[in-house]
Amino acid sequence: MSEKIYVFDTTLRDGEQVPGCQLDTEEKIVVARQLERLGVDVIEAGFPISSPGDFRSVVAISQAVSDPVICALTRAVEKDIDVAAQSLEYAKRKRIHTGIGASDYHIKYKFNSTREKIIERAIAATRYAKKYVEDVEFYCEDAGRADNVFLAQMVEAVIAAGATVVNIPDTTGYCLPEMYGEKMRFLRDNVKNIHKAILSCHCHNDLGMATANTLSGIQNGARQVEVTINGIGERAGNTSLEEVAMTIQTHKDLPYHTNIDSKKIYQTSLMISRMMRMPIQANKAVVGRNAFSHSSGIHQDGVLKNRENYEIMAPEDVGIPTNSIILTARSGKAALKHHLVRLGYEVDQERLEKAYEEFLALADKKKDLCDEDLVEIMEGKQAESLIELKNLDVVCGTSSRASATLELVVAGESVWQKAFGSGPIDAGIKAIEKIIGKKFNLEELLVQSMSGGRADTGKVHITLQHEGTQYYGFGLDSDVVTASLKAYVNALNKIPAVKRIRLQSVRKEVQANA
Repeated sequence: MSEKIYVFDTTLRDGEQVPGCQLDTEEKIVVARQLERLGVDVIEAGFPISSPGDFRSVVAISQAVSDPVICALTRAVEKDIDVAAQSLEYAKRKRIHTGIGASDYHIKYKFNSTREKIIERAIAATRYAKKYVEDVEFYCEDAGRADNVFLAQMVEAVIAAGATVVNIPDTTGYCLPEMYGEKMRFLRDNVKNIHKAILSCHCHNDLGMATANTLSGIQNGARQVEVTINGIGERAGNTSLEEVAMTIQTHKDLPYHTNIDSKKIYQTSLMISRMMRMPIQANKAVVGRNAFSHSSGIHQDGVLKNRENYEIMAPEDVGIPTNSIILTARSGKAALKHHLVRLGYEVDQERLEKAYEEFLALADKKKDLCDEDLVEIMEGKQAESLIELKNLDVVCGTSSRASATLELVVAGESVWQKAFGSGPIDAGIKAIEKIIGKKFNLEELLVQSMSGGRADTGKVHITLQHEGTQYYGFGLDSDVVTASLKAYVNALNKIPAVKRIRLQSVRKEVQANA
């Protein structure tokens, strides 16, 4: 019989503390409803005393969702707790999360106090919160660097005062997994009333060990994990929800389970990335675009024979439609044959050997190969650049409606088009869509700085999705709008459907603009 691990999501509180990731109340409601669908047990909705906006958001989230517990953060200050209780008025299930520093660093340098006085404040805050709600969580801030004997005294005291959950944060991401696990084990073995409360892990990723520390905490007695989507959060971030949930789900031998609907993980991850303007690194575990991509020939051959040779979980398990066999200079014959068969070619061993030689020669010149390149190899045709961005003019600003006027050269014919959009990039994409007569699903647009400074060059990576296949495009320019549209065109040139529609569409647009 496996034990339930409660998932406490703090994306809307700790995650939102990242500069540039702030959401308004309506956006927070959208996120909270998605977290409810995902299956989290607790949503930490905000820090109500910190601002009127945070207070309103906690109130609104309390009204918008019903299944998860809604939690509000406070300091060990009565006014904080009063405001938190007011913000939770409409929550069907409510929790106040209060606490104070537990390490000597915090006691001496943050509070200029003593251990004895800190425990008195901890007890008082817990009792005060208990007047408002039955469910009180107490955080022992910087517990990762706290003396274990003193930490045990604090935990025992707040449980006696009414805490139902005790949070043991590795606030600075200092701990090693063995250290953090030992801390949990020490509390479990030395706090007399520990059976009256749930121990909770709240780990930061400063040394890249947040997930490992959290799992060590679970294995040593913790039954709640405090996590964020995509691991966003202060500094290097928090423990990643998807990493913990999928580790538990993948390791069938672990006697634990969560209520997370794993098939909604990828959808939630993309939502948070888009709304909080935090791109997901390509090699991010579970949800990165390379998490289920294979470019090494040995790996591709193994995956094509049996997925489990190189994948410990299926992409469908987290809501990703399928894995990707990427064609690069490192790809092997098995991957090449896989794509040629997909395109309808019958390939015997002799033809495969010849095609593979041509493939390697072409792959050495290009970063990745698309279907048009494979057609060129098989049919001896020179793959042309179907679309080229020739000229671009944009208008945007606070007093102007964003528009883009651009010239595309498609199959040797020049076409001008103008479109309006929510911004200059959106307007440019809409102008291109008008010319080619088709829309494609833009899954990701990632802008990276190449060198820094005012004359910096921007690199834009775009992912388009069409009929279940992802197509990648890249663009470089000192103007980020131009770089973005170059990347969009680069991706379009890899989509077979573009070739099929281009001549008819271009002639129609040329006539319309004549």
